[in-house]
Amino acid sequence: MGDPKKPRNTYTTPRNPWNAEQLSRELFLVGTYGLRNKRELWKVETELSRIRKQARDLLAAPPEVRTKQSSYLIDRLVRLGLVSPGATIDDVLSLKVEDLLERRLQTLVWRKGIARSPHQARQLVFHGHISVRDRTVTRPNYLVSRAEEESIASSAAGGAA
Repeated sequence: MGDPKKPRNTYTTPRNPWNAEQLSRELFLVGTYGLRNKRELWKVETELSRIRKQARDLLAAPPEVRTKQSSYLIDRLVRLGLVSPGATIDDVLSLKVEDLLERRLQTLVWRKGIARSPHQARQLVFHGHISVRDRTVTRPNYLVSRAEEESIASSAAGGAA
């Protein structure tokens, strides 16, 4: 069985937690996208920083490695709908937190008009009333790919699994 892994945070907290400008920006994003708490926002920010770090590392890599690896990174981001098909590494570096928040299932349910508010969208997803590709998804932070976006629907089962 082995020893269990050491649990690590999937997010990093702000360096200065009392910066007024940052606090107001975080509060605005939490309210706009219907996040439960700032920890959810920090997780998205950390994921974005990982993506941007990969792009920065690719800029410093040798040209033969850069072309191969950058195509992998950009293809993955195109599938997620974060960048357009003809994107470059500079486009990856210019991604914002809002771009990732717009790809969450909770936000897409709200934007499609299935829910009247981001908070209602979160409740519908969490209670199992939303399906993606005929499968019930109960995670509001599920990142919806471009291919799955059209298959988001209010499930008829109503969460009776």
